[in-house]
Amino acid sequence: MTRRRGGSAEPPADPEARARELCLRMLTSSPRTRAQLADALRRRDVPDEVAGRVLSRLTDVGLIDDESFARSWVESRHAGRGLARRALAAELRHRGVAADTVEDAVDSLDPGREERTARALVDRRLPATSGLDPARRMRRLVGVLARKGYPPGLCYRVVKEALADEGTDLDDLPDAAPPVD
Repeated sequence: MTRRRGGSAEPPADPEARARELCLRMLTSSPRTRAQLADALRRRDVPDEVAGRVLSRLTDVGLIDDESFARSWVESRHAGRGLARRALAAELRHRGVAADTVEDAVDSLDPGREERTARALVDRRLPATSGLDPARRMRRLVGVLARKGYPPGLCYRVVKEALADEGTDLDDLPDAAPPVD
């Protein structure tokens, strides 16, 4: 790479070297999927055949690994943000991860752990709803879980149990999960 006046670097003239440099720079900042890198190369007008060679080489040497990316993503986003399988799968698909890889990654999330995380999310938000009537508390807390991708039945059950454990009178609440709009 040559330096221009002012210290900025000129991009390499060789498209393959330019593609490799771009991919390595992106991978240095954070892990990326093959699809994310391919999109970046396409936006930089790197020819498809050159991009394919560079991406294949980076995959061969282990710098691109969508399976590892997906497993790490599921673990990180579930632990950090409390996202459920459905939300995690949507995020991975949005990043261009293949459907079977997405399925394998979200299947690695234990349903028991997912339920414990849902309970922890509700326990954390429960005090903020203490002055509201039970039906409104139920809607708000179920909404918290639903936005994180938890299934309606689990949302309703976990919230109802948390409210009951707290001693809230649940006689006015319906026995089944409310219909989804």
